[in-house]
Order: sequence, then structure tokens, then C-alpha cells
Amino acid sequence: MASAGPSRQSFRLSVVLSAQMASFQAATFKGDLAANLARIAQLGYDGVEVSIRDPRQVDTESLLRLAQSHGLGIPAIGTGQAWGEEGLSFTDPDPAVRHAAIERIQSHVPFAARTGAVIILGLIRGLVRPGVAHEQAMGWLVEALHACSAAAAPEGVRLALEPINRYETTLINNAAQGLELIERVGAGNFGLLLDTFHMNIEEPSIEGSIRRAGDRIFHFHVADSNRWYPGGGHLDFPSLLSALAATGYRGYVSGEFLPIPDAATGAQEAIKNLRNWVQRPA
Repeated sequence: MASAGPSRQSFRLSVVLSAQMASFQAATFKGDLAANLARIAQLGYDGVEVSIRDPRQVDTESLLRLAQSHGLGIPAIGTGQAWGEEGLSFTDPDPAVRHAAIERIQSHVPFAARTGAVIILGLIRGLVRPGVAHEQAMGWLVEALHACSAAAAPEGVRLALEPINRYETTLINNAAQGLELIERVGAGNFGLLLDTFHMNIEEPSIEGSIRRAGDRIFHFHVADSNRWYPGGGHLDFPSLLSALAATGYRGYVSGEFLPIPDAATGAQEAIKNLRNWVQRPA
């Protein structure tokens, strides 16, 4: 486990919960919403990051009431299941698929506005399909991001694209590429979600990339080098979280890790370790 740092940073902590059954393995909690929300609150988390494939198929009002009844905030909405379960993406060669992906992200805006959640753009960005030039795929991605950012801005909603490692996508693998994309899109409500698991694969210096991303970090995921709970691998979380705090980031630090040995045990180990490294905001 990483060594203790000189001081504890101040962050609120959340963990990922899927509101719908999904094949994505790193959605830490799946299944019974009420039971899982109660367990997450009991473990001491401050919030729950909710993965929602399609908000039309989720009773978001009940979800919000349940979260509030346990004193849990909802800092972010994960959208990647629309890719994993339905194949929707911003960069599909079929314009109908691209349009459906844009509409799906826009459909998350009302719930995000209610909760103050960031809308996460993960694998819904897609990848470079065979026969499609990289610049064409990037053009489709920028076009989609313009449309989604424009729809979200009047409601005060922010979007965060997650750089994802090269083994999962061929588009936007590291923080530098993400920052270049932000410049190209040019929307104030569009930023980055940085994830320590992906950064461990792609970034020469995780701390350096965090510092360079600065105030464009809208959300932050923690998982260890093996995608286990923080403390289950070899990452130096006190150092990483110190770099994050130095950027002025005051959002949630959210656990997105494999449910190993099971969801409850992983989440318990995660918050035990994280509370050694961070404290609740005053």
C-alpha cells in the first residue's frame, strides 16, 4: 500500500452505482438500488456517482429521493452503458447512431440540472472505425460535443470527457489530448474527468498531468493500478491527491473500481484507505 503523505487533503468521497443492470465490470455496485444506496451511506460515503444508460427507463425522482434520504449527493452521471449495451457513439459511421448518441446525452441534462451532477462522457465517444480516417472521427466527436455542450449550458450543466487508455479506445487516451480537445470545442462547460487507472497506463507523470489539467478537471475517478480499490495496487494516492488539491479542485473523488473480492468489501476497503488520505471538507 502507498505510504502516508505529510497531510490529508480535503475531498468528498463517492462511489459508482449502476441504476440499471450492465455488463461493465467496474461499475462497483449493481442491482438493488435501495439496498445499495443504504450500504454506500452506511460505509460513510458522501455521495453516489450514478451510471444511467437511458434516463427514460429509470425513475430518477425515486432515485433522487432515496439518495437524499441517506444524505448522499449525486456528483456525476455515468453514460458509458449506452455504448456498452447499445453501441451508441459520437463517432459511428452511421449518422443515425451518432444522432441517437447526442440525443441520449442531452436527455441526461434535466436530471443533471436537478442534482448538480456532471455528465460523464466515457466510451460513448466511440473509437476510430475501420475505413474511417482519424480526423473524420475527431470531426464527428467535436460536432457532437458542440451540440451536447450547447444543450447543457443554459441549465448550468457541465460535461466531462474521460481520457481512456489505448486498449479500450483509439480516441483521447491521455490528458494532453483531452486538453487539446477542450481547446477545439471551446465550450466553458466542457472539461475532463481524470481516472487514476487509465492515467497509470497512459501518463508519463500522473501528478504532472493533473497539474497541467488544472481547473479543467470537472470530476475525478480513483482506482488502483490493477483497477482494484485504492490501496489494492501500487499507486501513491497521497501524492496524487495532493497534486489534485493543488489545482484547486473541490469536487468529489469517486471510486470506480472492480467489485473485488465483492462490491461491499471493495468499497469498504476503498473508503478506509481514502479516509487515511483525505478528510471531509469543513
